[in-house]
Amino acid sequence: MIHVSMFRSQGEITGFEISGHAESGPYGHDLVCAAVSAVSFGAVNAVISLCGFEPDLEQGGEGGYLKITLPEDLDDAIHSKAQTLLEGMQVSLETIEQEYDQYMKISQR
Repeated sequence: MIHVSMFRSQGEITGFEISGHAESGPYGHDLVCAAVSAVSFGAVNAVISLCGFEPDLEQGGEGGYLKITLPEDLDDAIHSKAQTLLEGMQVSLETIEQEYDQYMKISQR
C-alpha cells in the first residue's frame, strides 16, 4: 500500500511524504504506482521550475519513498505559488485514492 502524508501547519502545506508500493499489478505494470509517481514528481518539478527553489528532498534508493519539505523562509509570492502547486498535487492524489483506495491512503499531519 502507498501511504501519503501531507504535512501542514496553520492550514498551509509544509511538505509531504510518500512511502510504500501499491502492488496493484505486476512489477513495471503497476498503474497506481505510476500515477502516484507521475503526479508527485510532476508537482516537485513544477515547484522547482516555476517557484525557482529546490525543496529539501529525500528519496529512497529502490523507489517507494519520497519526502519533500518546503523552506520556512520563502517570500509570500513564492510561498503562495508553491501552495497552489502542492494543493493541486493533493487533489490529483485524492482522485486516484477515490478509485484505488485499496492501494493507497492519504492522511494529513
